[in-house]
Amino acid sequence: MERVTEQLQQEINKVVLGKEQIVRKVLLAILAQGHVLLEDVPGVGKTTLAKAFSKTLGLTSRRIQFTPDTMPSDIIGFSVFDKNTGALKYQPGAIMTNLVLADEINRTSSKTQSALLEAMEEMQVTVDGVTHPLPAPFVVLATQNPVGSAGTQMLPPSQMDRFLIKLSMGYPDRASTAALLKDRHHADPLDVCRTVTDPASLEKSIGEAMSVFVADRIYDYIAELVEATRNNAYVTLGVSPRGALAVSRAAKANAYLEGRDYVTADDVCAVFPDVCAHRLVLDAKARLHEYTAEQIITNLLQTVKKPDVREFSAK
Repeated sequence: MERVTEQLQQEINKVVLGKEQIVRKVLLAILAQGHVLLEDVPGVGKTTLAKAFSKTLGLTSRRIQFTPDTMPSDIIGFSVFDKNTGALKYQPGAIMTNLVLADEINRTSSKTQSALLEAMEEMQVTVDGVTHPLPAPFVVLATQNPVGSAGTQMLPPSQMDRFLIKLSMGYPDRASTAALLKDRHHADPLDVCRTVTDPASLEKSIGEAMSVFVADRIYDYIAELVEATRNNAYVTLGVSPRGALAVSRAAKANAYLEGRDYVTADDVCAVFPDVCAHRLVLDAKARLHEYTAEQIITNLLQTVKKPDVREFSAK
């Protein structure tokens, strides 16, 4: 029987052409209870990707278009006076949904960006001292224009650390572009994909993914890699404990997508660059030598020795 995760990827790949690896990584992040940051130029399909995931997963979704005048209350909601009861009544904001598409998040003010922090980390928002839980599952799929584009500013490290992975979609290849031109003249691209699961079933899949077994040697391997980022001569700010937990969750999700109930060192290596590259803050020497975070992480994965054991089963 075909697994639900495989059906999900097949349906989304009907809409987002030629981006199978991106689709898999976003699904991995959702199974790992994480959020995704997509950095790319406009028009490559970031919004379509979010809508496709919302439909195939059976989730409610909302889009927040961030602009310089977007207010925190637009996102988390606000309180209004109810004249019938004489008390304040909470008016939910756009974040009260399963999947939030935060479009062009780096075009708004730091105050508005910070409104997302509590929601992304604690699955709740606080308005006027009252805490309101968010619906489960909850995923933020944020997009940003490359730093240096007009009207953009860098996200602070505290917010970058909240995203499980950072991805770049890139332009589709020639064959995918030709198929896109042929199929998208008249029909809505979302019409070709169907709903495969529902929030309750997705929560069950997330629970199964997070129960994948991790051996002590794998935990030690993750800790060694994380420590290596902190001791690197070109890195000012290495991977945080939150980042280490993200690597562990992502490795579990990767093993789950591969059909295994245990994590191997290869799972860690597969997810480490996407999970950790955006968390590193490089110093002036790295910029002088034109080193990137991706290059530094690639070197670390080659330097730090993998555990000798090939399989780690829960037996």
